[in-house]
Amino acid sequence: MSKVKSAFFCQNCGYESVKWVGQCPSCGQWNTFVEELVQKETARDKKEWENETEGKRKNKTISLKDISNSEQVRITTSDPELNRVLGGGIVPGSIILVAGEPGIGKSTLFLQNGLWMKDLPVLYVSGEESEQQIKMRADRLGLSNDNFYLLTETSTQVIFQEIKKLKPRLVIIDSVQTLHTPFIESSAGSVSQIRECAGEFQRFAKETNTPVFLIGHITKDGGIAGPKILEHMVDTVLQFEGDRHYAYRILRTLKNRFGSTAELGIYEMTDAGMRAVT
Repeated sequence: MSKVKSAFFCQNCGYESVKWVGQCPSCGQWNTFVEELVQKETARDKKEWENETEGKRKNKTISLKDISNSEQVRITTSDPELNRVLGGGIVPGSIILVAGEPGIGKSTLFLQNGLWMKDLPVLYVSGEESEQQIKMRADRLGLSNDNFYLLTETSTQVIFQEIKKLKPRLVIIDSVQTLHTPFIESSAGSVSQIRECAGEFQRFAKETNTPVFLIGHITKDGGIAGPKILEHMVDTVLQFEGDRHYAYRILRTLKNRFGSTAELGIYEMTDAGMRAVT
């Protein structure tokens, strides 16, 4: 049986404490600690993805000079702005966090990018919209793709079961705040849930060389919703900005392990989706 305990988490940075404290020792914010139930897994409680890979991993010690870059060919999208802010395309095995205000167009941007990728299977996981709603949006964009697969689910274990069957080359999660794992007792969107779910997809991305986009929200003060550790866990952080009363949007790179953070992508929101402004 798994052991269940409670801990206090800072809702600003994700710092964990065994007891409530007024000021966070990590970020210095006051009155940000909330008690959450945490279920610790035992040897019998392996995660769905770890069950599949346990004992089969090929990772081993290797000299740096023996590593070839030929296996790390970037995936080039049909979106020149996205390619540029990522440093030349999507790096296989990378995990990319995309943040922005609700309604700014994040889902539309990555739905159309997924539908444009006709040469590789793409899995789009939505925890916020129904299949019919996403189909209506795809029809409005005038796009279709036989290699594009949709899953409306929030449980990470169910998502991994579908991934095993489909074997996609790209996974888009919309959004990370809706995910939940049964190994954490707190509700979806809590600090511990976001951290654990992101960690599961990080392991999946690295072990399978499959890139993962995690779409997330920002808070009222403009920060990325969720624990600060989330930004450290991912390889790239993109922020989608703009005024909802105007048509133009900016895709800004805040962090990029594989390229420059000085690039910007500019889009115009139209009836047919996001149009790259070059």
